[in-house]
Amino acid sequence: MIIRCWGARGSIPVSGRKYLRYGGNTTCLEIRNNRNDILLVDAGSGIREAGNSFLDNGHHDFILLLTHAHWDHIMGFPFFKPLYLRKTKIDVWGCAFAQDSIREMLARVMSAPYFPINFDAIHADVTYADICMEAYELGGMTITPVALNHPNQGNGYQFSENGKRFVFLTDNELGFRHEGSLSYENIEQAVKLALDAGVKQLGLFHHNQDRFDTAVDEMVDACRQIIAEKHSPLECFAVYQGMELSL
Repeated sequence: MIIRCWGARGSIPVSGRKYLRYGGNTTCLEIRNNRNDILLVDAGSGIREAGNSFLDNGHHDFILLLTHAHWDHIMGFPFFKPLYLRKTKIDVWGCAFAQDSIREMLARVMSAPYFPINFDAIHADVTYADICMEAYELGGMTITPVALNHPNQGNGYQFSENGKRFVFLTDNELGFRHEGSLSYENIEQAVKLALDAGVKQLGLFHHNQDRFDTAVDEMVDACRQIIAEKHSPLECFAVYQGMELSL
């Protein structure tokens, strides 16, 4: 399993010298299974660069897996250039939550007067699967939804293949209980959740738009201090745009 990050920022894209290390694009991950299927998680502004790269390398078949419909996670969808090619095939998976359907969730991003091209004008073959809580398969990879603690609800996901697991929990507010979420009593920080779960690596993600590179570094240092005090082998780092992990 290969994981590539095309965007690690939260809420709104940012730019400038103070954001060079971790990047300014909002949420978009690329995950490849052993069959080399291309799975994209969320369509934040990072999906634009991902799409350009895919076209350069002749890729036209994709799966788009959505965590939720907040703006920073779908704002890049209209700028995903493969959408406008007839030879492109995109399977969109996720849970509609507060929307009528997955299709409606994405169509609203391209509705007038907010975008000049209507959703019905795209040329790609797009299909939808409204999957909320059931595990499903992609080749030899098992994808299991995990309910997030977030306004309007959302899903994180566990990706399992060949005995390796990658868990993506973005926008998960552990210290406050939202309707429809899973609770996690007395745990207020992601590092504590990782320690309790016994994971090997913790990648901090969805960096605040006002958190400069230096502030992200300080956050990582603080997490590592907590880990050291617990005498844990847990590795902590901040995910950055362009980062690649192999499991």
